[in-house]
Amino acid sequence: MVFSSLFFLYLFLPVCLLCCGLFSVFTKNPRRRVEAQNTVLILFSLIFYAWGEPSYIILLLASVLVNYLLGLCMGRCKQKANEKSTKVVMIFTLIFNIGLLVVFKYSGFLVENLNLLPMIDLPVPKLRLPIGISFYTFQILSYQIDLYWDKVEQQRNPLHFLLYISMFPQLVAGPIVRYSTIAAEITDRRITLTEFSAGLNRFVIGLAKKVILSNHLSVIVEDFFGGDLSQLTLLGTWYAVAVYAMQVYFDFSGYSDMAIGMGLMFGFHFDENFRHPFLCKDISEFWQRWHISLGTFFRDYLLYIPIFGKRRKYGGLFLVWFCTGLWHGASWNFVLWGLYFGLFTFMEQAIGKKRMKRIPLVIRHIYSKLVILVGFGIFYFESLPRLGTFFKALVIPTGGFADQYLRLSVQNHLWLLLTAVICCFPLVEWFKKLAGKNVGAAYLFGALTPVCNLVLLIVSSVLLVDATNNPFLYFRF
Repeated sequence: MVFSSLFFLYLFLPVCLLCCGLFSVFTKNPRRRVEAQNTVLILFSLIFYAWGEPSYIILLLASVLVNYLLGLCMGRCKQKANEKSTKVVMIFTLIFNIGLLVVFKYSGFLVENLNLLPMIDLPVPKLRLPIGISFYTFQILSYQIDLYWDKVEQQRNPLHFLLYISMFPQLVAGPIVRYSTIAAEITDRRITLTEFSAGLNRFVIGLAKKVILSNHLSVIVEDFFGGDLSQLTLLGTWYAVAVYAMQVYFDFSGYSDMAIGMGLMFGFHFDENFRHPFLCKDISEFWQRWHISLGTFFRDYLLYIPIFGKRRKYGGLFLVWFCTGLWHGASWNFVLWGLYFGLFTFMEQAIGKKRMKRIPLVIRHIYSKLVILVGFGIFYFESLPRLGTFFKALVIPTGGFADQYLRLSVQNHLWLLLTAVICCFPLVEWFKKLAGKNVGAAYLFGALTPVCNLVLLIVSSVLLVDATNNPFLYFRF
C-alpha cells in the first residue's frame, strides 16, 4: 500500500482517522483516549505493512520484540551500575540490528563482489528487501544508542515501543524519527483542529508533489536516460539530469510532507526532513537541507565514534559519507555518490566558512548546482559502464550540442518544468510571512488555502484513476 493510491486516500486513511476521532469524542479520560488511539494506530500500521509485505511483518515484529527486551536488559544493567554488562548488551544490540540489515540488504552485493576474487564462487543469495527495513532499523538504533548514552529513558510498555517503530506514516520511507522527538506524545497528546488542518494541508501538498510533479518528471527522465546514452546531446544530458534532480526531490520531500502531515493529524510532531535544498549556496548547506533526518543520524551516531581507539576527524568523515552512500543501496554507484559529496564537503571545510563566504554568491550557486546535478547522475546510474557513458556525455558532445528531440521535450513539458522550478522555492513560507505582516493578505491566504488544497486533491485523484503502481523511490532503500 502506498500513500499515493486511491485506496489509501479514500478508505484506509479516512477510516483510521475516523476510529481515532471516535475515541476522542466518546472517551473523556485523556489517558484512556490516548491509549485507545495508540491501539488503533498500531492495528492500522500492522495492516498497512502487511498489505505490501505479509511475510516480512514477522521480521518487523521479531525485531521490535528483541529490541524491546534488549532495552529492558540495558536499563536493568544501568540500574545496577554494571558498565561492562551494559556495554555487552549494546554490542549485541548493534550486531543484531546491523546484522539484519546486512543480511537482507547487502548479502547479495557482498557475495557478488567476493566472487570477483580468484578461486571464489559462492551462490548469490536472492533475498527480497523488506520494505522500510533501513528506516525502522535506524529508528531502533537511535533509541538504543540514546538509551545507552542516557539521553532517553527506557520504554517499559511493549505496545508503546511497537507504536514508535511501526507507526505507518513514517514506517516504510521515513523520515527517521528519533524516540526523543515523540516519546512524550506517545502517552500524552491532543489533536487540535488547527494542527489537524495544518497536517491535512501538508499532506495534500506532499501528494501533489508526488502525483502531479514527480510522476510526470519521471517520464521525461526515462525518455532521455532509458535508451542509448551515446546518442544524447550535451544539452540533452544536462537537461535530463536537472529534471531527474527535481523528480527525486519532489518524490522524497513529497513523502516526507505526507508523513509529517499525517503525524500532525494524529497528534505527533515529526522533525522536518527537507528544507528547499536547491536554494543552497554550497554542498555543506545542501546536506543541511536534504534528507535531514538521515544526515543528522550519521552525524550524531557515526561521526565522532573512535576509530582505532581515537576520534579521527577525517576518518569519521570518510565513514559517514561511505555509509551515507551505501545506505541508499547495495551498489557501487551509491558508494561513489556518497564519497563524491563527502569529497566536496571536505574541500569546503578545508577552505573554511569565512573564505567560502568571500566567493561571489553567483559563483557559489553555479558551483553548487553543477556539483549537485553531477551527483544525481551518479545516483541514477547503477550500471558503472552506463555511468561512464553519462560522464562522457556531460562534457563531450558526441551526439551533438542539441537536437530536435530536446526542443520538443521542452516545448511539450514547458508548464510542468516551470511549475517544478517554481515549486523548488519556499512559496508557502513566503505567503505565510506576507500574511503575518498584512491583515488583508492573512484573510486572503486563509480563504485560498482550502480552495487550493481541494483543487490539488482533485487533480491528484484524477491522475491516480488510471495510474499504474508508482511507489515512492525511497521504498527501495
